[in-house]
Amino acid sequence: MRRVVVVGGSIAAVTAASWLRVRGFDGTITLLSAEKEQPYTRVPLSKTVLSGEATDASTALPPLDDSVVVRLGTRAVSLDTTARRVNVDNGDPVPYDGLVIATGGRARRLSPPGMSGERVLRTLADCVALREDLTRARTVLVVGAGLLGMEIASTCRTLGLEVTVVDREPPLRRVLGPVLAEVVTDAARKHGVSLRTVPGGVRLVGSRTLEGVDADGELLTADVVVSAVGDVPAVDWLTGSGLCLDRGVVTDSRGRVADHIVAAGDAAVVRGSGRRPHWTNAVEQARVAADALLGEDTSGASLPSYFWTNQFGVEVKVAGEPAGLGEPDQAEAAAGSMLLRWSGGAAATVNHTMPVRKLRQLASAP
Repeated sequence: MRRVVVVGGSIAAVTAASWLRVRGFDGTITLLSAEKEQPYTRVPLSKTVLSGEATDASTALPPLDDSVVVRLGTRAVSLDTTARRVNVDNGDPVPYDGLVIATGGRARRLSPPGMSGERVLRTLADCVALREDLTRARTVLVVGAGLLGMEIASTCRTLGLEVTVVDREPPLRRVLGPVLAEVVTDAARKHGVSLRTVPGGVRLVGSRTLEGVDADGELLTADVVVSAVGDVPAVDWLTGSGLCLDRGVVTDSRGRVADHIVAAGDAAVVRGSGRRPHWTNAVEQARVAADALLGEDTSGASLPSYFWTNQFGVEVKVAGEPAGLGEPDQAEAAAGSMLLRWSGGAAATVNHTMPVRKLRQLASAP
């Protein structure tokens, strides 16, 4: 194997490319990114970059080795697994001996094609557009009360805007479970956020321009409407390739998709485990997938998944998946901080300092 092509500009893509070099691969590596910006981290987009506290340039990831060819503004449009080449929108097909699929995802939208006015937050360009809208706004309506939606709401409150968050389920329950969710939502209410639960769901109203949000028959309006309702894996370009697609490209536990093809990050679905669209997972999955591409016999991460969020003055770090586990078996609280553990395989801290590895070990302890 002398030529590896990495498709995507995500953290998983960059990690895979750099890890191949760490592991001693000295062939050519070509990274194809549909975005025009150098690869960047999405983590601060909903927080300090959206607020203007941090610059757009601060999101840039450390540059790859000069030996890695980075082609920006190059979108993969299809894959020919027989000829082993990636067809792109701006040039000749790109041949490969080994392929890493790390195209991430795109923001899910609620508006029908042709309707303007709905904002989303996934890319740096999305962040710039939303930030500009917020400078002219007084009120903001966030559709979706998951981690992203609540982080956007928190940032908007720091900017002095009136914020309403609407979802069909109580905020953060699906991700954090009832105990942690209540801690964060209590902080949100204290910061002046209006939280609306609409079991029947919502519908964007308007023809060519968004006019408001229908929430069980009530029309909600705001100067800015932001949808934070999840993402769609960016795997459309793989249609017809013969690869197994099921809400993402399906991999085994080592990221293998087919001969000479691996996948990692938000575009990947691990058979039997599903998707875990978190930054840490993308990094760890990319390293395992790169090893698999080189024929290294390494296994997936043995520690529980890990993610974190900062909003409304509350920092939450989570190992495992506490949602659905009910009340924690262990709970320690002092001076505004908490340490929680569930025997079902999860642990979390709230405004509490603990090394990430130790938290993950605590979650997996018997």
